[in-house]
Amino acid sequence: MPSRRALIAGNWKMHGLRASVAQLEVILRANGRVRSDVGLMICPPATLIAEFAAVARGSHVAIGGQDCHPEPSGAYTGDISAEMLADAGASAVIVGHSERRTYHRETDSDVRAKALAAWRAELVAIVCIGETQAERAEGKTLDVVERQLAGSVPDRAEPTNLVVAYEPVWAIGTGLTPTVTDVEEVHGMIRERLTARFGGSGGGIRVLYGGSVKPENARELLRVRGVDGALVGGASLKADDFLAIAAAYA
Repeated sequence: MPSRRALIAGNWKMHGLRASVAQLEVILRANGRVRSDVGLMICPPATLIAEFAAVARGSHVAIGGQDCHPEPSGAYTGDISAEMLADAGASAVIVGHSERRTYHRETDSDVRAKALAAWRAELVAIVCIGETQAERAEGKTLDVVERQLAGSVPDRAEPTNLVVAYEPVWAIGTGLTPTVTDVEEVHGMIRERLTARFGGSGGGIRVLYGGSVKPENARELLRVRGVDGALVGGASLKADDFLAIAAAYA
């Protein structure tokens, strides 16, 4: 089994002002609290990427974006291209988050196009997939996740350009989480599909868990077989909570 470096990524969503750089600075000063082999990433709003990237330059903390337009430029008022994110200092971008799929009606093909845009700009694409509560209740979890994985991830995926995040929609921001058995089953299926499609490279692609990850449950979730880290929402807004989650690997 290829070695996969754990990753704890914080998705700040539509939170954060310039004063929020103080939280990033706390993370940067956290020497010894997080193992050196655990990767850290903060994905702030687009308005903060350039400043965060400048503050974090040369450190162990990567900066990512939360979304990108498929095109490199054009008459798309209010949108941001992957090239703009890279120019601002981002090294990765989240695509296909359930909130984008729900509120902006993004399809698997939309997400795939954005992942390709990320690669075009030499960014890592963090592709999100996950089922709704209704789909889980109907026993469709594995079918939905498999379909989203196949439709959202482009060909030529490698450990260096792709991270997959399994985020059950019903667990995001609700305080609810699947059982350890549920998480292990879904992550196992994702790994099987990645390996079947991409061979050895598929075995090295990291698969994160997301959905109400917090300091209180991080240790249990991060020890589940097949979980290579976490995509953290609200708990990533406070440096101490984010660091406590990452320290679950200690």
